[in-house]
Amino acid sequence: MKEGIHPNYHEVVFQDTSTGAQFVTRSTIKTDRTCEIDGKKYPLVMVDISSASHPFYTGKQKYVDAAGRVEKFQRKYNWGQKDADKAQG
Repeated sequence: MKEGIHPNYHEVVFQDTSTGAQFVTRSTIKTDRTCEIDGKKYPLVMVDISSASHPFYTGKQKYVDAAGRVEKFQRKYNWGQKDADKAQG
C-alpha cells in the first residue's frame, strides 16, 4: 500500500440517539465528539437509527397491506374486472 493516501482507519463509537445504545467498531469517519468506555477514549458519532432502534431488527415492523389497497382501487374504478373478463374469453 502506498504511504499517505489512505484515510485513518480507527476505532469509533456509534451511539443511537433514540435508544442510547453504543457500538464500538472501526471507521474512517471524523468527528469532534469523544466518549469514554472502559477507561478508553473513543471518537463518538451520533446516529438517528441503528439495529437497536430500527423496526426490522426490533421486531416491531408494520406490514402494509398493499394488495388490499390495489384491489380496492380496482373495484372503485371497475378496472380489474375488465381485464379479468378479457382473459376468460
